[in-house]
Amino acid sequence: MTGLLLLQIAVILVAARLCGLLLARLGQPPVIGEMAAGVLLGPIVFGAALPGVHAALFPAGSTAPLEGLATIGIVLFMFVIGAELRAPDGARAQVLAATRVASLSALLPFALALLVAPLLHVTLAPAGVGFWPFALYLAVALSVTAFPVLARILKDRHLQQTPIGRLALSAAALLDVAAWIVLALLVALTGDGGWTTLVRTLSGLALLLVLVYAGLRPLYAWLLHRHASDGRPSGTVLAMLMVGLFACAAATEWLHLHAVFGAFLFGTCLPRDDRLVHTLVERIEHIALVLLMPVFFALAGMGTTADAFTAAGLGAFLLILLVAVAGKLLGGGLGAKLSGYGTRDSLAVGSLMNARGMIELIVMKVGLDAGLIGPPMFTLLLLLAMATTLMTGPLLGLFGHRLPRPAPQRDPGG
Repeated sequence: MTGLLLLQIAVILVAARLCGLLLARLGQPPVIGEMAAGVLLGPIVFGAALPGVHAALFPAGSTAPLEGLATIGIVLFMFVIGAELRAPDGARAQVLAATRVASLSALLPFALALLVAPLLHVTLAPAGVGFWPFALYLAVALSVTAFPVLARILKDRHLQQTPIGRLALSAAALLDVAAWIVLALLVALTGDGGWTTLVRTLSGLALLLVLVYAGLRPLYAWLLHRHASDGRPSGTVLAMLMVGLFACAAATEWLHLHAVFGAFLFGTCLPRDDRLVHTLVERIEHIALVLLMPVFFALAGMGTTADAFTAAGLGAFLLILLVAVAGKLLGGGLGAKLSGYGTRDSLAVGSLMNARGMIELIVMKVGLDAGLIGPPMFTLLLLLAMATTLMTGPLLGLFGHRLPRPAPQRDPGG
């Protein structure tokens, strides 16, 4: 079994790296290629083309170790995302602008998703899942923005220090926090066990918030100030960070939420120190992104199903794509327009808020684990995450923010 696990990881990494490099050469974030690699390794492509080889490489019941690695990967990733988040800074007008963009780029797709949910619930909701849990989950899933992918796109286009870049990043930070809170409450409200479990979950979550912000926050602030004042924690301090991280992740898992909520929560309680974030990215995020997240993408691809590709399924995909893109473009664009930005810059902000990437996959994983969606809807949302992130670059170019041209090479002999 150990040999099979190592072979599975090797195949996953090769596929992820090749697809990532291919998409990077096409001017797209490499994460889209890694997501595509997961789909290629799943039953829709690899399983259909070489069913015998696929069954031998990923036999039934052999994915439990991969699921453990994938969970560790998303826990580490969401921890770093939480540590990276910053409240909008600067003048009051900038904070209000970010709040407008975040609010409207969430509320408009949320409302549109609720409008189309009756058309999707009948055919795509799992048996036993009521309309409102399904509709509210769909609304949250279509409202998220991928903060890390957004940051990567802005960096690649040298837009991170521009007004629209700072506005989009600030709005995405606010939106991420709100989305995780709403999703956590939704999972708690739809859990099994009736009111007793619901009260226990919400009470436990409130207690955890108090413990994290009143207890762990000052404790880790003191620990890092005393033993990592340069922003580079030693092995012992880093181990203590991991203890807090996995304890919080385990707590939210025990509360019938998902481990990602605890990981994100613990990350947000750490001191806002760019040097510390750089170290966490260097030591933790690189391992999570290079080794563990491709495993998560591969498992996501294995959770897809060809049953989604019926006429009704394709119609549903076009509908949610329209709702997702229109909601973000119009909502984010209106928020920027109301804040005094020009039409093209406003639409560029809306385009940036439309990037979903791996955050959408994590939201999908939470929904699938909670039983709010089944494999067909999971498949359609995976395609949505890829499509909306792929179109971010072209939309930015359309609205006047193209990739910078490389500097001309100077002739050595001249």
